[in-house]
Amino acid sequence: MQRKAEQGSMQLQGEVLELALEELLKNTFPFDEIEEVGKGVKGADCIQHVRNALAQPCGKIIYESKRTKAFTNEWIDKLKSDMRATQADIAVIVTEVLPKDMDHFGMKDGVWICRFVDLKALAFLLRDSLIKIHSALATQDNKGDKMQLLYNYLTGNEFKQQIEAIVEGFVFLRESLIKEKLQMEKIWKEREKQLDKVLLNTTHFYGSVKGIAGNAVGDIKLLE
Repeated sequence: MQRKAEQGSMQLQGEVLELALEELLKNTFPFDEIEEVGKGVKGADCIQHVRNALAQPCGKIIYESKRTKAFTNEWIDKLKSDMRATQADIAVIVTEVLPKDMDHFGMKDGVWICRFVDLKALAFLLRDSLIKIHSALATQDNKGDKMQLLYNYLTGNEFKQQIEAIVEGFVFLRESLIKEKLQMEKIWKEREKQLDKVLLNTTHFYGSVKGIAGNAVGDIKLLE
């Protein structure tokens, strides 16, 4: 019964993560179509149909959310199969636990892997790449192999530099936030001690006056 309860809890948490994933994509990219994959239906959790400023379809990104204690490579193979089945251009696994050989989001065996906190930045980057490739194909009268162009771009220096810049930005912001939080906690602690000191001295002063003047000094309930 305990095992079943834990499984039910994990399933519920996974469903919540799926809803959060869909909500983030819908709010961030209101002009794209975010297709929800029904519960119990084989395939990814949702599909993002990317549209450019002219509402032209530029490609598809599929997302699979995972909420477990350990990452397994079987997810990659499964999502690659889903990518072929849906004819998607890019596949993304959103997970709480990254593979052991990854410190931050990146590509592994042809599938992008990231934490939920990094999803928005990665989705922007991947979406922008699809729109750029679509634009390049349009200017070349659809010459060339779309998948080859996509592969060349995603494995090229420009894309790598963009990824590195985003990762560096996230690391800097995270370190700055931690440093600022520690400084504020120190300031709050110092102020708390000063307030306690002022309140204590006020109480002593009131007690001394009360002892001398007696009932002539009115009672202050907050100091009693």
